[in-house]
Amino acid sequence: MKVFISQQNYHIGNFEANTAKIIAAIREAKLNGGDLIVFSELAVCGYPPRDFLEFDDFITQCEKAIDAIRKEADVIGVIVGAPSRNPQSEGKDLFNSAYLLYNEQVAGIAHKTLLPNYDIFDEYRYFEPAFEWNTVEFKGKRIALTICEDIWNVGNNPMYRSNPMDKLIEQKPDVMINISASPFDYLHAEGRLSMIKQNVARYRLPIIYCNTVGSQTEIVFDGGSLVMDMHQNVVTELPYFKELLTSVHLKDDRTFEEPILKHAAQIPLAEFMPDALDDDYDIDEIHNALVLGIQDYFSKMGFTKAIVASSGGIDSAVVLALACEALGAQNVRALLMPSQFSTTHSVSDAEQLSKNLNSQYDILPIKNIFESFEDTLQPVFKDLPFSVAEENLQSRIRGALVMALSNKFGCILLNTSNKSELATGYGTLYGDMAGGLGVLGDVYKVQVYALARYINRNGTIIPENIITKAPSAELRPGQKDSDSLPDYNILDAVLYQYIERRKGPNEIVDMGYDAALVSRILKMVNTNEYKRNQFCPIIRVSPKAFGIGRRVPIVGKYLS
Repeated sequence: MKVFISQQNYHIGNFEANTAKIIAAIREAKLNGGDLIVFSELAVCGYPPRDFLEFDDFITQCEKAIDAIRKEADVIGVIVGAPSRNPQSEGKDLFNSAYLLYNEQVAGIAHKTLLPNYDIFDEYRYFEPAFEWNTVEFKGKRIALTICEDIWNVGNNPMYRSNPMDKLIEQKPDVMINISASPFDYLHAEGRLSMIKQNVARYRLPIIYCNTVGSQTEIVFDGGSLVMDMHQNVVTELPYFKELLTSVHLKDDRTFEEPILKHAAQIPLAEFMPDALDDDYDIDEIHNALVLGIQDYFSKMGFTKAIVASSGGIDSAVVLALACEALGAQNVRALLMPSQFSTTHSVSDAEQLSKNLNSQYDILPIKNIFESFEDTLQPVFKDLPFSVAEENLQSRIRGALVMALSNKFGCILLNTSNKSELATGYGTLYGDMAGGLGVLGDVYKVQVYALARYINRNGTIIPENIITKAPSAELRPGQKDSDSLPDYNILDAVLYQYIERRKGPNEIVDMGYDAALVSRILKMVNTNEYKRNQFCPIIRVSPKAFGIGRRVPIVGKYLS
């Protein structure tokens, strides 16, 4: 049986485009002798549709899409994900379902059992778990059809009714087919592969796993669809962050013919970054996820042009370079806004960066504007010493100017704040925290340096001086980040243990970190939740990003 795997990038709620893309792949598979083609979870509507699922018209459009796809499933079987209505009076109104379409009919349907309800997931809000499990038959083969669930080791969790594969295996299936919407983070790929191997070993069956690709606002899906034989050998692994249609031949003895495609080699992050975080990463995957996140945010929202406040610092430099790669340098504009506290080389570095990228830039000094604000405020501020009020005033002036250009020229402002700054509150509301999309908000400062080195891997794009100079907001004479924050190697390591690893203060101190320092860092994190609550969407690349996947009270006493 020749099985095609269609790893596609869908647009939530864009039924016309999604259906056309699915049908195009079906026709291509038919032209190439395909018996079966597999698409990903909730492919017809895109994942995650969230509260769109509460609109009856949305579900009706899903049904119309399935009907159109069904008519294409004549000589080929089609497995595709979509919501389906629950005919019973009890429980939620919908199932998260996988359809098997064949002979222009619905030949089988499977519902998702293990509904995730953690981090970015909230499927129990919308879907009813499956309560019966049956294999689907296709061309003499029994298929154990599941949705995302058998890549997770959750079968023993009492919140779930049953592990569906434990039921399906009793019906002696020939192959597992799993359709998924499994999001990217820089620790996830290895764990996902390990779980697939565990399930293959447990059930002694080959698996065809189809994952979606593309970015939906803050969530990036990496693809990485694969085929694994019953001996846990990867037969074919599709590339990350790319759409692709490929096929495998499943033989009658449950084995596959020779592999067609192998995954490209990854570049270890450790080659570039300090040893602040204690796990292995691939910096190229983080880079590719951010580029895809920018591309899809703009294309799916109908935007074309971006603007970046370029300071001559490393964060804005990396964002500008990523934006030019994602959107084309001709669609990215930089705005340089030096003050009397800006160093000459910061301006020249920022200019050189734009020249290296061949992107447009403008220079609007803010010295006179800042002084006029000082004059206006003088009757109230009187002779009080220069403080954070004046520092933030500069940031808000810059925010007003860059938003003015955004409005005038139709450019979306890309925010340049990194995760270290957002965690500790090292940013100004309505100033440098302004923006339509946070590009680096889930990237620690040490990782920003790694990204800069990666961007320069084939030649100098980001001037070396930007990478090597001490980071500074340049809001007062001689200011350095280290005046307010611990060394980033230490800061990021503590933040990582607290945010990603969910370690408490005593656990972090037991790892060898100074107790007073840990207390200071964690207090900064917790007292600045109100700032993050007003921040723009952040492209998610870590296991625990600020935003929809991290729900922390703004007013709370824990660790304060």
